[in-house]
Amino acid sequence: MADLERFRKLNENFSDVADFTLVYILEAHPTDGWAFQGNVEVRRHRSMAERYAAAEKMLSMEGQVCPVLVDSLGNKANLMYGARPERLFIVIDGVIVYKGGEGPYGYKIAEVQKWLENYRDE
Repeated sequence: MADLERFRKLNENFSDVADFTLVYILEAHPTDGWAFQGNVEVRRHRSMAERYAAAEKMLSMEGQVCPVLVDSLGNKANLMYGARPERLFIVIDGVIVYKGGEGPYGYKIAEVQKWLENYRDE
């Protein structure tokens, strides 16, 4: 997540009104796929153990921000939510009330912040 530090601050500032969770999905730029030099070195996940290891690698590099869930190898969460490569959602009682654009360009933490500010003020 390119904006993990901003996400971390959002979590800190709004933990009184929201529970934050990250869902680790497939690797956007695996070493055996569309890779970039200088990017984290993770290959396509071939097992849940590899996916868990990749999520743990992210946490070791970035630190724990909030609870982290790991998507299935069938990419069920990614397919259901259209999350690739990253996306922000607000869910209340099982209903999506905010669906952000696809990252990285549609990933707008400021929109989520504004939504949460309005929600807190209600």
